Amino acid sequence: MQRALLCGYYGKGNGGDEALLATLLQMLGDRYQPLVLSADPAATEKLHQVECRDRGSVLSVIQSLRRSDLFIWGGGSLIQDATSLRNPIYYGGLMALAQKLGLATIAWAQGIGPLEHAMSRWIARQVLQRCDRISVRDDHSAQLLQTWQIPSQIAPDPVWALAAQPQPQIWDLPAPRIAVCLRAHSQLTPDRLNNLTQALVWLQQATGAYMLLIPFQPSQDQAIAEDLHRAMPDHSQVMHQPQPQQLKGIFRGVEMVIAMRLHALIMALAEGCLAWGISYDPKVSYLMQELNMPYWPLNQLPLNPKIACQDWLEHYVNGDRLSDDQLLSLRDRAYIHQQLLT
Repeated sequence: MQRALLCGYYGKGNGGDEALLATLLQMLGDRYQPLVLSADPAATEKLHQVECRDRGSVLSVIQSLRRSDLFIWGGGSLIQDATSLRNPIYYGGLMALAQKLGLATIAWAQGIGPLEHAMSRWIARQVLQRCDRISVRDDHSAQLLQTWQIPSQIAPDPVWALAAQPQPQIWDLPAPRIAVCLRAHSQLTPDRLNNLTQALVWLQQATGAYMLLIPFQPSQDQAIAEDLHRAMPDHSQVMHQPQPQQLKGIFRGVEMVIAMRLHALIMALAEGCLAWGISYDPKVSYLMQELNMPYWPLNQLPLNPKIACQDWLEHYVNGDRLSDDQLLSLRDRAYIHQQLLT
């Protein structure tokens, strides 16, 4: 059996990226023997039951490439320099090395950009031109590739198609339930966080909801989740779930989610929740605009927490979920990404 080397933001404790890996493994099936590059190989092996290697070891990476037939960028915003210029250098360098060694290469379910630096754009264009197959998850990425005359497939984020596992313990918690997924960010200033916290307290009081505070990446989200819990200690709970299928299953027992995390919004919408986005990144704005769902840019949050609470309460009472037809379409089209793997 041929071996596929999977490369992404794995082993960093980010629920969204682990969900992308789980979906990629689901879509690969038994076509290839997967080998995963991870920042924490032991944790990734335990979580996904898959063979892993250390992504930070040059020798291990080169040996893994030489043992493989196919190299896959495994989903997400890998080629962007908003977080760090190291991203396009690292991931682009691995793709270029795989191509030099003669592996078939796939850029799978990518969200490309922002690319603010000329060097980032040059790296991205060079390696993507040499990819055997490319799929992207949003129109903006597809349009960028089109301007570079690079063909690609476009489909919704693969996590729409991730098979969720029900979480029976959710039903033992008080109902109704609202999930909150916030993350640390330079634009989430203490004043803005205080306003959000006050608005969430008032929303809880107005709805009587039990608040599930879900840190998608504990290293960035845990402190905020704990602060929110202290603001409503008798009506909230910090809930951890590293297993992607079970993390998605949590949202089956939730009425509404308020989230900054892209994959928190996707998982919640996929499981039939109402959703309100807080966009710290264009990828969140693209998703909510495409689905005609409400959101605020992080730097444009209401200054008055009463207004924020009123907006959320109106959506909670009168907002629209995705229809069954929309959900079926999103899940079916997400499998377009699987066609690259066959």
